[in-house]
Amino acid sequence: MDQNNSAPWFEDFGIGDDFSHVPSITITDGYAAIHQAIFGDRLRLPLDHHLSKLVTGDILVNPSLVCNVAIGQSTFPSQRVMGNLFYRGLILQRPVYIGDTISTQTRVVALRQNRTKPGRAASGMVALEMHVTNQNAETVMLFWRCPMIPCRDEKAETGQNDSFDFMPETLDETLLMAAIPKWDFSEFRSYSQFHSHSHSHFASLKVDEQFKPEARDTVTLAPELVRLTLNMAMTHTDAARSVYGKRLVYGGHTISLAAAQISRALPNMLTILGWLTCDHLAPVFEEDVLRSEITIEKTHGLEEGGIVMLHVESFLNRDNNEIKVLDWHLVTLFA
Repeated sequence: MDQNNSAPWFEDFGIGDDFSHVPSITITDGYAAIHQAIFGDRLRLPLDHHLSKLVTGDILVNPSLVCNVAIGQSTFPSQRVMGNLFYRGLILQRPVYIGDTISTQTRVVALRQNRTKPGRAASGMVALEMHVTNQNAETVMLFWRCPMIPCRDEKAETGQNDSFDFMPETLDETLLMAAIPKWDFSEFRSYSQFHSHSHSHFASLKVDEQFKPEARDTVTLAPELVRLTLNMAMTHTDAARSVYGKRLVYGGHTISLAAAQISRALPNMLTILGWLTCDHLAPVFEEDVLRSEITIEKTHGLEEGGIVMLHVESFLNRDNNEIKVLDWHLVTLFA
């Protein structure tokens, strides 16, 4: 595919198409500050530089910001996206710190046309593999996502029918365990217990425990996040290019608001290690008000602290109906 041409339609894709020409991004204090202003995430380490240096040796970048930058860098092939359906297999294999530079290589690995229906223009699903590296060519993440892209010919029959079964619904346990950073957990426990009335460290968390933060979040600054992360999807900035007749909120915006709500419910979470599965179930628009329900699904003790698997469901109210918009299974790290 000639990557200097206009945004690709579904018919333009071929297996193996590679998109590596996008700008790399150095994550600065400015990037972190703007991202924080949009989401209000209360994750301690990215906010408290003194604590972060004690625990990690450097200033940690919020994992939500890392994911948003990587996804934004992957959007040249999905400029015409109608909606991103899901993410799979995302592990933050190494932490990102302020001053690190992130690059993302995006590759087409599978194509499947949607079933044609009367009155609906032809479209298809494009499986994209993202390989994210830092300035030292070290892998930060390797994961998959699936945007839905319209066909140029509204009556197209492309015959594309690849299996998507290769995209994992579980995380590689070896990679996950290797991704656990060698931080000073005891320093975090000591500091956070002194500065917080909450004692939600690993030892106190129980399987099936559920949290429903009362405070909801209104979606604002949606185009600003898109521009910050180089996201090229036209539906997020131009209502005329949206199948809904108004700007569609980028899916990572919804995920990051859910992550911020996790940080309020579980204030002593160290970081997010990975996403088992993450599905967008309904569209989100600016000024929607989101709430989340968070359930502890599983815990796994380590020599220090432990891994906590969470199930997060996010909802909004539209036309007096509650709509589930996000179903997210993720792995987190606690001291």
